[in-house]
Amino acid sequence: MFARVSTYRPGPESSGTPSEETINRVLELPGCRGIYYLFGQDNNSLSITLWEDAKALAASQQPADRIRSETSAEQHMQILKVEEYEVLTNQLKE
Repeated sequence: MFARVSTYRPGPESSGTPSEETINRVLELPGCRGIYYLFGQDNNSLSITLWEDAKALAASQQPADRIRSETSAEQHMQILKVEEYEVLTNQLKE
């Protein structure tokens, strides 16, 4: 599994919370396994998207860039960086 982590800085008029439409657009991309949005105390927010393999991660790059750009413009957020990772462990406690 692979992950794409995007870091944002929401503007004063933005909560950083994604719309249901944005979440659905991401989840509908082929190979998407899930999505997390986080908001930190330093007024930065993160989106973490999970992809089933490197091929799905690569194929999602252009549509994900488009969704990220459109959403950040609508929600008045600055995109600070986008990074990609291989997920080495994947466990959630029940």
